[in-house]
Amino acid sequence: MYYYVSKILIHFLNPFIWILIFLILSFALSNKVLKKRFLILSTVIFILFSNKFLLKQFASRWDIEASAVDHNKLYSCAIVLGGMASEDKNANGFFNGASDRFIQVVKLKTTNRVSNIFVSGGNNSLNPSSWIESTWVINELKSLNFPDSILLSETRSRNTLENAALTRQTLEGKNLKPPYVLVTSAFHMRRALLIFKNAGIEVIPHPCNFSTKGKISVEDFIPSLEALGTWPTYIKEIFAYSIVRVKSQ
Repeated sequence: MYYYVSKILIHFLNPFIWILIFLILSFALSNKVLKKRFLILSTVIFILFSNKFLLKQFASRWDIEASAVDHNKLYSCAIVLGGMASEDKNANGFFNGASDRFIQVVKLKTTNRVSNIFVSGGNNSLNPSSWIESTWVINELKSLNFPDSILLSETRSRNTLENAALTRQTLEGKNLKPPYVLVTSAFHMRRALLIFKNAGIEVIPHPCNFSTKGKISVEDFIPSLEALGTWPTYIKEIFAYSIVRVKSQ
């Protein structure tokens, strides 16, 4: 039940929704003072959350930007978290905006940084079909001539907590020595590291899929729908990380 409630509530951690609600209130209410306040509030939220400069400043402090991979060492396994592929209307898979996770785990293997690849991810849809992300990704790796012998997966996880729990359960008895290389998006790595630590899995970060990197420019101070659309990802991470942190104490 918690999973389904969280999937619904997470949509309200979105500045666009806040702006929309306050705009509706500013038009619907008869009290002139409240109308003005809600209109000002919606405008302020829009200005703040559509500013790329502010987004980049926050992301530079939140994202785990540096990989801790020792290039003189061969690690037993790279764990790549689901979220890099999605399902279309015909229940076929395709790579989405987080596909750098796939690229980075391929690079780790082809440059001899890791011996094995572990893909963690099931189907996190509220109305799931038979399509399984990790199975689809494993097949993509096989199409690149990666042998079955170095490919591992779990197919049931729907979120990061389940990623960690099921990864540990699957890796037990595989005789793969930690630490493992953890591959996920930079914005997600902070929470993933905490969850994997709590699960007793020793990992080192290899962040990827940097969405807010880049030099500061004049255009960053012009209101941007891209920035407005990126903030929900970070707000969700802050919220989810805080819950995990509190439960860890």
